[in-house]
Amino acid sequence: MNSLKIDLTSEADRVGQEMYQLVERLYPLCRSITGDGVRETLKTLKNSLPLNICEVPSGTPVFDWTIPKEWNIRSAWIKNDRGEKVVDFQDCNLHVLSYSIPIHCKLSLTELKQHLYTIPSHPDWIPYRTSYYKENWGFCLSHEQYTQLQEGEYEVYIDSSLEDGSLTYGEYYLPGETRDEILISCHICHPSLCNDNLSGIAIASFLAKSLKEQSRRYSYRFLFVPGTIGAIAWLALNESKVSKIKHGLVLTCLGDSGSFTYKKSRRGNAEIDRAVEYVLQQSGQAHEIVEFSPYGYDERQYCSPGFNLAVGCFMRSPHGTFPEYHTSADNLDFITPEQLGDSWIQCRSILQVLEGNRRYINQNPKCEPQLGKRGLYEPIGGHLADETYRMAMLWVLNLSDGTHSVLEIARRSRMPFDAIARAVELLSEKGLLVEAE
Repeated sequence: MNSLKIDLTSEADRVGQEMYQLVERLYPLCRSITGDGVRETLKTLKNSLPLNICEVPSGTPVFDWTIPKEWNIRSAWIKNDRGEKVVDFQDCNLHVLSYSIPIHCKLSLTELKQHLYTIPSHPDWIPYRTSYYKENWGFCLSHEQYTQLQEGEYEVYIDSSLEDGSLTYGEYYLPGETRDEILISCHICHPSLCNDNLSGIAIASFLAKSLKEQSRRYSYRFLFVPGTIGAIAWLALNESKVSKIKHGLVLTCLGDSGSFTYKKSRRGNAEIDRAVEYVLQQSGQAHEIVEFSPYGYDERQYCSPGFNLAVGCFMRSPHGTFPEYHTSADNLDFITPEQLGDSWIQCRSILQVLEGNRRYINQNPKCEPQLGKRGLYEPIGGHLADETYRMAMLWVLNLSDGTHSVLEIARRSRMPFDAIARAVELLSEKGLLVEAE
């Protein structure tokens, strides 16, 4: 992985800055599982990525679910009895319970408090709350704002709509040499939350851009979907395509300073699981590999027993493990271009391993072939790089029996993947290896 990492690192600073700038542009938009905020987000992405934007009408059955009504919001506020706005959606789009029904009424403070949400342990932060599938309304505010509310009559106004429309998602298909696919999925349903939402969107977008510029063994399918219902809708409407998906990653929470965390696929030992574990080990950074569980992000839909796809979840700090999660503190100050760039490097490295992970057969399996006469041993050695590639060639020749993949050889030899891949290339050029069918 070392030389690959050097090449990627040269791009990481620039890409990290560009991803952060994309997050800045998307941050103000009020997204939910449906609505114009999602469309505006996808429209922004489409400026640099040829997304296919799909609309699924409200009421469409998708397995055990039904596409809900579309929600949009224009304005919302709470005024005290002096006509002063004490909470205003225009100040922060987290202020309104997502999917709040339209309302305009006057309430006592006691009645109003039944519809207010705060975080007492972090009195300056605004929580993010939703009510997607049960009609309700509410406001989220800092606990400091909450404690300043005085007895009296309050006017409540939410200018929203909840009516038949559609669920919107974006899809980008990048064909490769084969029809076998790698799935990259992220959720686009949260409002102004940078780590849990926008970091995954940014990294998926820039992975797609970078892959466009290189030759690809695999085809790639990028999905920008509302969480849960979006993945369910895509699976329900695209069952004929699912069998082509050989590996996949759900990307989320990749902009904070936490160590990398990888949640395995339901299969537990799929090629994607081994590839991610190997890349993180080679990175030398602290990381954690956790077992699959049926709770989390959309990996639980892709890994449901009826599909059982080899899809894991790649993140830094997992959801719910950092106090800023689902609060106004998950803002532009919580993520950095450096962390985004580093996350992009690891994702690119994982995909590079999958791209190069094939099986080969040694064409001279009885004892070691003489490498010197083929120009594969320099007459005067001693350089560390030379020794690395010599050992890589010996490992490749020994384990290339058609059953060991390049990744398995790299893991067993504890050598960088790109060193093993380079050895495969050199040996193949000399006719000592052929790819296994």
